[in-house]
Amino acid sequence: MTDTPDEKSILKGRDTASVRATIKDGIPHYMGFTGERLLNAITITATLGFLLFGYDQGVMSGIISAKQFYRVFPDLDPELTGSKHSSTMQAFYTAIYEIGCLFGAIFALVWGNKIGRRRNIMIGGFWVCIGAIIQITAMPGHKAGHQFVIGRIVTGFGNGLNTATIPSWQAECSKAHNRGLHICIEASMIATGTVIAYWIDFGLSYIDTSLSWRLPIGLQIIFAVLLIAGVSRLPESPRYLLSTGQHLEGEHVVAALSAQTVDSEETQQEKRIIVEALEYVGELQIKHVFTSGPSQHFRRTLIGASSQLFQQIGGCNAVIYFAPVIFETYIGLDRRLALILGGVNSTVYALSAFASYPMIESLGRRKMFLWGTAGQALSMFLASFCLIPYNVHNDKADHATYGAVVGLFLFLMAFGCTWLELPWLLPAEINPNAIRTNANAISTMTNWLWNFAVVMWTPPMLDSLGGFGTFLFFGIVNLCFFPFIWLFYVETKGRTLEEIDVIFAKAYSTKEWYVKVGAEMPKLSSSEIESEAMRWGLGGDAEHRVGSKVPSVYEDNNKS
Repeated sequence: MTDTPDEKSILKGRDTASVRATIKDGIPHYMGFTGERLLNAITITATLGFLLFGYDQGVMSGIISAKQFYRVFPDLDPELTGSKHSSTMQAFYTAIYEIGCLFGAIFALVWGNKIGRRRNIMIGGFWVCIGAIIQITAMPGHKAGHQFVIGRIVTGFGNGLNTATIPSWQAECSKAHNRGLHICIEASMIATGTVIAYWIDFGLSYIDTSLSWRLPIGLQIIFAVLLIAGVSRLPESPRYLLSTGQHLEGEHVVAALSAQTVDSEETQQEKRIIVEALEYVGELQIKHVFTSGPSQHFRRTLIGASSQLFQQIGGCNAVIYFAPVIFETYIGLDRRLALILGGVNSTVYALSAFASYPMIESLGRRKMFLWGTAGQALSMFLASFCLIPYNVHNDKADHATYGAVVGLFLFLMAFGCTWLELPWLLPAEINPNAIRTNANAISTMTNWLWNFAVVMWTPPMLDSLGGFGTFLFFGIVNLCFFPFIWLFYVETKGRTLEEIDVIFAKAYSTKEWYVKVGAEMPKLSSSEIESEAMRWGLGGDAEHRVGSKVPSVYEDNNKS
């Protein structure tokens, strides 16, 4: 079989032995796909990672207070150990998973850029499988609690590594016009995974053996295996490849994602823009996260991490993890109804997440953050005030209690279409190519650290303050988000990753506020991005030209 003329022109002068792509009609393919079909394959695979994350997040909520679970782990049974001890241990068994996730994010921070996006994800999937096996083989009388906790930590390590890496991989492979949608689809799968776990828990609750909890925990292995299989055949991030000197493979991935030949002007220009942005920093090191200058690395890292902090302290996991417990113990519903409402609540949550798809590229990030915060705060206040008769006056017959159920439903609706997805999107796109893995790992570490804190303090808080005080607290916390969002969250809708670099570099050089620059600067073409990057000090050796009188392409165009 002979090469076509197009293939010969591409292969000429290049050693393609190390390139993973296959060439069809002159265009590189991965898994047999190119262009939009390849992007869709990457998105589907990325969603498996977050489906796994959501499943593991939701699976404990239906089994942590089940009698079948108590038989193997009696220290969780309030009838045996008392309500205070059992609530603390239930929180610990659930929250220790977040510590594992934190370790996984730290691993991504330290070794992520050395190992690469694909290998990180495959390693994460492997440890999820090992952790699940450790959990489901715990036996009564054989230090079952110790083994289960170790399994939770190991599974968390794998998921922490995945959640720190997958958004960067997805963002670096996506185009500006659909990057937000793709990451929203990915993050919305957290809710889908949670609802799958809830209903599996509910269905198996009728089985009066340990299978009722072993099977739900073990099923996550299926998602992990599918994730590993998908990532093994898909391309590495082109920006990672170019940042580590793998230029041949990198330009093939750039070409494949655009459905272009490697020698096309579009491929070579996109490669050049990425390389020039990376040349400004030089060799990638963790210390670059803490630098300032035109790239504004540290500021951007803090912005991304703050969104993960706000997501957690807003109260989402207080509701997601403990909904059935809250309905049964603190709102006064019976166990079966509490489980049903927990499943319905998670279903509404998952359906709400789909509403983010049309909003992300129409409303934009800032408006979604603001509207989501308003919805969360009002929902928490509704739930709190409706529990005044039950928690404050001890009137268990007052039907106002049902308003608290409505409040929790409304909270997850508001959260599901805004704050669920946005904190995974913002760090992945606001951080520059050179530090994206490290900065995203710091954001994810923030998520897991505060996730652990919230999950640990929620049961004791509910036990001490009741639903009224707990939900009032979370409502007030949500109100505190507004000034931070308004002052510090720049709009990134429709911007390329390199275009966002220009926003921060220009703001730094002209002493303007970057949120204002982002709102006023028009969309830039590829050639304009190159010119503006050079003008504002992002073009390798051009740092000395920052603030100089080098003409601005888009400003000149506007004047003419």
